[in-house]
This record gives sequence, structure tokens and C-alpha cells, in this order.
Amino acid sequence: MLGWIDEVVAQGIRRPGYPADRWAEEFIFDKFEQLGLQSVRFESVEAALWKDGHARLTVVARQQTTEFECFAVPMSEPTGVEGPLARWDPADPAAVAGRVALYELRFGSLPDEFPVFSRREAADSASKSPDALVASGWAFDPDQTFADGRHRVPFAAELQDTMEPAIAAGAIGFIGVLRGYPSGGCEYYVPYDGRPRPIPGVYVSERTGDRLLDLLVDDAARANMEVVAERGSTTTRNVVGELPGSDDEWVIIGTHHDAPWASAVEDGTGIAMVLAQATAWAAMPENDRPHRLIFLATGAHMSAAAGTRAFIERHRQMLDRTVLEVHLEHAALDSPPEGLPLDAASTRVTPRWWFTTENPVLEQIVWDAIVEHHLDRSLVLTPDALGSFPTTDGGPFHLEEVPLVNYLTAPWYLFDPADTVDKVDHASLLKVSRAAYDIVRATAKVSAAQMRA
Repeated sequence: MLGWIDEVVAQGIRRPGYPADRWAEEFIFDKFEQLGLQSVRFESVEAALWKDGHARLTVVARQQTTEFECFAVPMSEPTGVEGPLARWDPADPAAVAGRVALYELRFGSLPDEFPVFSRREAADSASKSPDALVASGWAFDPDQTFADGRHRVPFAAELQDTMEPAIAAGAIGFIGVLRGYPSGGCEYYVPYDGRPRPIPGVYVSERTGDRLLDLLVDDAARANMEVVAERGSTTTRNVVGELPGSDDEWVIIGTHHDAPWASAVEDGTGIAMVLAQATAWAAMPENDRPHRLIFLATGAHMSAAAGTRAFIERHRQMLDRTVLEVHLEHAALDSPPEGLPLDAASTRVTPRWWFTTENPVLEQIVWDAIVEHHLDRSLVLTPDALGSFPTTDGGPFHLEEVPLVNYLTAPWYLFDPADTVDKVDHASLLKVSRAAYDIVRATAKVSAAQMRA
């Protein structure tokens, strides 16, 4: 698996439409064929294209012109703009109308209390602390690591809508200050929802943001910004392969092949774990496979999960006969506990989120696999714990009422070029793969109708 990840990462940035992502499609296709999968094929997907060239930001204040390092906000308007600089104030959003908005995005950590992870847990206890989740059987943390510090997450409170408040207020340009972003830099590939924004936007580091705020003391400060990029549409491909099983119902095992950067964790590790599943199941006799198996590497996760949505539309007739959809993403080392520098050695895994459809039998299968393979720092979540569907590439299956188990970790560097091979948690590659194999195997003699009951 580590060899596969190294090969994928070596190709470079894997955004939809980039040469490295085309290479990844061919790589997975070839592996599927070599393993003996059947009906190996590409299925085309229409996606948004974003190829950033460069971004430039200069500010004129106090009779001086200063250029600042910045990074273009994905899908912002590729153009230049010049105008007065104004700080965003939620109490007075109109203050940025007709101006370049200086907007502070605040990155933090998961709080001491988590969202409700299951209806059973909510009924059993009003507390949602990690300790309560452990006690109620919804978190596996044998080493009590959740008490060591909060989990730094890769999103600000605005999630993908980083530019939207400024756009709605009539700003002509956007400067997003990444306050509390662990890298201290400005290369942040969000949003990735494929929606074009009508004004240019750039991100700057927290340090640069402080310098810009200082210049705002002068009401005459003016910003000149330029975003040079190619924005349009592209065609990417899902890679699909099948294996016959002991009946005619389906289990889908998937991940995505594209990424914001060369991205070892997001989702080089997912590619490796799905190839590992295909390797294991291809070696089994047909009658020992619990159901028909379909292996899926989707394109365009970085364009609103367009590959998953396209697969659902193209194969809607099989959804009612799908026993389970398993998605595997991110075997990731976590950042060090709060209070330690980011370059401090860390061997702990990023908290593991297991989005699991609320079927008591399925929940028990997942829990047993977590314990059996000592998948520490695991949390069992309902599919709607953090939104209307899981925050995974497989999440849209939940909206179609397909039973699912989606594995995800969310380290702070998911959308940063810091996602390099040293961030891969080697132990997780094997342990998660074995757990996923056990979960799929446990669906033997369980029908799609029973899984939905």
C-alpha cells in the first residue's frame, strides 16, 4: 500500500482535469485489470475545472505600496480589482460594499463536547463529552487520548462558504485571513464545491492579516488584487470494477482518486485501501464472497463529489439491491497535542470517524471490527451527525437511503500542500483495511431489505 501511495503522490497535483489525476485513473484501471476484476471500465463525469496560475495582492497606505504573499481562493473570479480596503464586521456588513473585504476566517478545534453521534447515545445521556461517549459505547479510546487536547480541524466556521458573506454584502474583492490555521501559511484549497464565485478572492496568512489590519488604521488604504487562473469545466472519470459473489445483491467499496494537491492522505491512502480490498476479495472463491462486489474510485471529489453523484444517477436501478456502501478515506497521523509545535513528533492517529447507518446489527458489526483491530481514537457517528449526510465522498449515498459505513479522518492539513507521505499512518492502512474486510464479510446472508429494516 505504501508503494502505491508513493507512485500516486509522485505524479503531482491531482485536481480534476490535471495530468496527474488522468494518470491516477489509468493506474487504478490497470490495477483492477491485473487483479482479475470483471467489467473494468471508465465512466465519465463532468466536473468544474480550476487551474490557478498566480495571485497578487498589493496595498497602498501611508504613502507606501506593499506587496503581500497570497493564494487564490479556488473558483473565485479570475480577474483584477482595485478599491478601498475595509474590514468585515458582522455587525455592519454594509461597510464592505463596493470595497475589498478583509475577512477573518477562524480555525479551531473540535470542542470538548461533540455533536450527537447516535439516537441511542442521545437518549442514554444528556452529556456528549468524549468520556460519556466512551462510557456509552460510541467511542473506542482505550488509551484515553481524547483528554490530551482538542482535535484541530481543516475548516473554519464558514466551511465552504468562505467568500459568501462578503459577496452577499456587495464586496468587490475578498481577502481571507487564515486566523489560527496551523501551517501559518496561506495555501488552502477550499472551497471545493465546484461553484464559481463572482469576485476575485485570495487567502493570506494570519501574520499578513495582522499587517493588513494595522494598515487599516489609515482609512485611505487601497488594495489592488489579481487572480490569474483557468476556470471552466472538464471531464474526469470514475474507475469501476466488479467481482461476482454468492448472490445478486451488491456491496460497493469506494474512495476518490482526485485531490487538492499531490496529497498522500487525501486520498492516496484511500486509493491504496480500496486496492487492498480488491486484492483480498479477488483472491477469494466466488462463493466465499458475501455478495457481488463493486469497487469504485470516483473522480471530482474536489468538485462537489460529482463522481459519486454521477455514479448514483447512472446506477440508480441497483441502489435498492445494495446491501452496504463502504467508503475508505484518510489513514492519517494527527498533529501533536495543543501546546506543542506542529513539527513536534506525533505518532497518534487523527480521530477516526465511522459514519454508520442506524441499524443496530450494522452498528455492532462496526464496533466489533473497531475493537478487534484496536482502532483507537474511533468514534461511531450517525450519518447525519455533522450535517445532512456524512462529510465523505460517499456521503451522497445516505441521501438515497443506501446503508453505509464511511470511514474518514479530518486532519488539519487535508487541503494544504503539507499533506505529504510522512503524514500517512502506516498502521492504519493495514488495520482499517482488515476492519473493512471484516465488515463486508459480516454482511453475508444479510439482504438489502434486511439491512434497511
